Amino acid sequence: MNTTPNLIILCGGTGPEREVSRASGKALFESLSKNYHARLVDLSEDRLPEGMDANNEVIFPVIHGTFGEDGRLQALLDDAGFEYAGSNATSSQLCMDKALAKEKVAEIGVRVSPSVTFANPRECDPGQLIDLLGRETVLKPINQGSSVSLRVICGFEDLKNAISEIEPGEWMLEKRVIGREVTIGMLDNHAMGIVEVIPVGGVYDYQRKYVPGSTEYRFPAVIDDEVERELKEFARKAYQACDCRDFARIDFMISEDGDAHFLEVNTIPGLTATSLLPKSASCSGYDFEKLCCRLIEPAIQRFLARHPSYNCHAA
Repeated sequence: MNTTPNLIILCGGTGPEREVSRASGKALFESLSKNYHARLVDLSEDRLPEGMDANNEVIFPVIHGTFGEDGRLQALLDDAGFEYAGSNATSSQLCMDKALAKEKVAEIGVRVSPSVTFANPRECDPGQLIDLLGRETVLKPINQGSSVSLRVICGFEDLKNAISEIEPGEWMLEKRVIGREVTIGMLDNHAMGIVEVIPVGGVYDYQRKYVPGSTEYRFPAVIDDEVERELKEFARKAYQACDCRDFARIDFMISEDGDAHFLEVNTIPGLTATSLLPKSASCSGYDFEKLCCRLIEPAIQRFLARHPSYNCHAA
């Protein structure tokens, strides 16, 4: 007799990060299957799959970006009565919106880089934007992950061309922080190791995230003690301000003068053995299998709290 629920890992999805999500799902499934009765479900529609049972199963959603991190999947799981790993619908929706997340963390004293948001690029004046933010900027969609469509801009002509090439939508133009890019994994309120990301060519875009050999990683990063303390304090504050749950990964830039600047919160970060969150966790003594079990544990405990007399016969 098994006193823990079965697990369902939801991966795939319909967004641009589908293949990355499938890789995370496969890695999670292979690891969690060693300790739990688990099954992997590849979603190809923005809806819950049939055949799931909220009275016997806990969900680990690992759909990156669209549908998985924007709160819609979590809202469906809540409505259906499921317990699941990771942040709830409200927190997920907030963190997926880079502009709102920046506003939220700035309110509690976390340093952010100045930025502007816009919907219609045809109404933007490149000269005014440069006056406001400077010549070095970063253009990114507000509601996408994995550096999808990210562009580094330098100067008037570059900005003018970039704006002319994008479609209307939700966009952010951010003053570029020149320096070191780092990320920190969070387990509950605990900040784990700092990972430094060193992309070939200096820009950590989609290609450099997922093409082998195009980025170097240093973990734990070699950082001054004072800067490390500030980074970890900012990570904890951002995690709490955005009401995150269970785990997250928080990205920063360290400027040349040593100041940490918040970039974004990832509520469903990559979860292969070589992803950034596992790299951060390895600095705190977690191998991949131990980490996977630790990530799902809070959801299982929430499930058992709702089903105190639960007994599930192993299949």
